[in-house]
Amino acid sequence: MNTHTIPQRTPFHAFHQAAGGKLIDFAGFEMPVRYSGDVREHQCVRQKAGLFDISHMGEFHVSGPGALEFLNHMVTNDLAAIAPGQAMYSPMCRPGGGIVDDLLIYRSADHFMVVVNASNIAKDLAWMKEHCPVGVTLEDRSAETALLAVQGPNAPHVLKGHVPDAALDLGYYRFLEGPLYGVPAVIARTGYTGEDGFELYFDPQHAATVWEGLQESGREGGMEPVGLGARDTLRLEMGYMLYGNDIDDSTSPLEAGIGWTVKLKKADFIGKSVLVRQKEQGLTRKLVALELDGRRVGRHGMMVESAQRIVGTVTSGTFSPSLERPIAMAYVEKEFSAPDTPLEVVAGASRLAARVVAAPFWKHGSRK
Repeated sequence: MNTHTIPQRTPFHAFHQAAGGKLIDFAGFEMPVRYSGDVREHQCVRQKAGLFDISHMGEFHVSGPGALEFLNHMVTNDLAAIAPGQAMYSPMCRPGGGIVDDLLIYRSADHFMVVVNASNIAKDLAWMKEHCPVGVTLEDRSAETALLAVQGPNAPHVLKGHVPDAALDLGYYRFLEGPLYGVPAVIARTGYTGEDGFELYFDPQHAATVWEGLQESGREGGMEPVGLGARDTLRLEMGYMLYGNDIDDSTSPLEAGIGWTVKLKKADFIGKSVLVRQKEQGLTRKLVALELDGRRVGRHGMMVESAQRIVGTVTSGTFSPSLERPIAMAYVEKEFSAPDTPLEVVAGASRLAARVVAAPFWKHGSRK
């Protein structure tokens, strides 16, 4: 029996082909990994603007009188701290403290939009439905939502005149609903690159209008389409998590260094008791940022050693186009997590000299 499933396609598939995008299977979707080249696309985002298709992400619509209490029970951050028009980043944990997924949650006056990772859509939906109380409506609207990101210092210039002026004045993690090239959209000042920019949510039927509008208005600002390859180097330079690499069901938010998203003083939430205990007893391992000597890159799964003893594992690694050196993230035993700690990454028969540094690696982004 053939169990191979054909990857899904986003509403922008034909545009990726026309732009020369190299398409690969990513999280069950046929997605562009690159167009002109990873380094060129990376630098375009850092210096000008890049256009990302991220329609593979999942979107859940949560409404009803108990929506806030339900979501606050599901996540570690405190959604009561944000007002309508604001977004919040938060892990969602298992009872044992492991991370089901890391989410973006947008609060509107009468509902919440929960944005989940593409590879976790089915898992997250099942997990949330399992805990969803009577009176709260939880809907998967992923298939009815197109999502593009415009990222880079020129992003406001690209959108100027094509979104409400108020959208260009939004602060980080703020959003509004309004016209985008004349079509209804959620326009959010969020992103995954460390640069200024916007994430744009709208109905897939308007895909051509928005994509072609962005191509036209982005030309003067030097905007180019960007694939998953550069998206990964951009996020890693910022020390941003990639689910399935740096965080998963076996890692806690405290170990991952995102303890600022864990509000232990709020009412009970899933995983709270274990996270309280971790905080009180202290961590045994931490996710750290590493810079490596030479040109060779540390990859996911490589061992990290100190004095020829294994003390950790690399979760993500790449050659940083901005810093022109290899960078990585790794879980290491806590005693080896202080900045400037010398370590070695085991790459086959070689040992690559590395040291712990403070994240993010890239400290000059345009994000306000």
